[in-house]
Amino acid sequence: MPEVTAVPIRPIRKGSLIKLWLGLLVLALAAAALAWAGTRPLQVQTLPSGARYRVLAEGHGPAMTPADVAALHYKLHVNSERAPVIQDSEENGQPFVTSVQEVFPGFADALTHMRAGGRYLLWLPSGTHIPAGTPPPGAPFTPRDTLVFEIEMLQIAPGMAAQRQMQMMQQMMQMQQQQQGGAGGGAPPGNSSEAAPPGNSSAGEGRRGR
Repeated sequence: MPEVTAVPIRPIRKGSLIKLWLGLLVLALAAAALAWAGTRPLQVQTLPSGARYRVLAEGHGPAMTPADVAALHYKLHVNSERAPVIQDSEENGQPFVTSVQEVFPGFADALTHMRAGGRYLLWLPSGTHIPAGTPPPGAPFTPRDTLVFEIEMLQIAPGMAAQRQMQMMQQMMQMQQQQQGGAGGGAPPGNSSEAAPPGNSSAGEGRRGR
């Protein structure tokens, strides 16, 4: 019977073994990162305000800031995205333009995480939209409801919020002057063609109640 010659196996040095384990760890982390990126559209992010949002399509460029103005489309549901649409900004034939100062606190919080070209699903639970006990006249929801918005961020205008605030103040002054003149037979103030904002300002409440 022929003899079998044993070939000695050189032991792996300690340093090489550590490098091997580090390489396996890097591969595992890379795989986890790819898996997370692949499931990101399914993940819901919770913000400090209590609002929650999901990224349906990534946008581009920097996220909106309180100094910016955004043009977007939104559809509003109550309590579930499968519920009927109760408000659609596209019905006005033009985008809804806003800064973070003009909308519900939860909506404003979410806007600062959105980018131009992105699409999002936003949930505003009780406490992140209208204050309890003060629903807008004729509003089809209550302070206890969760408002669900489908949002398409069309464009972000950097640094335009201050100019927009000045324009809005001028428009309010003109409306007050027209109302005062209306008491003496002047023309009544006209309605804004812009979509009613998802906010709690008195002007927005009046438009929603019509």
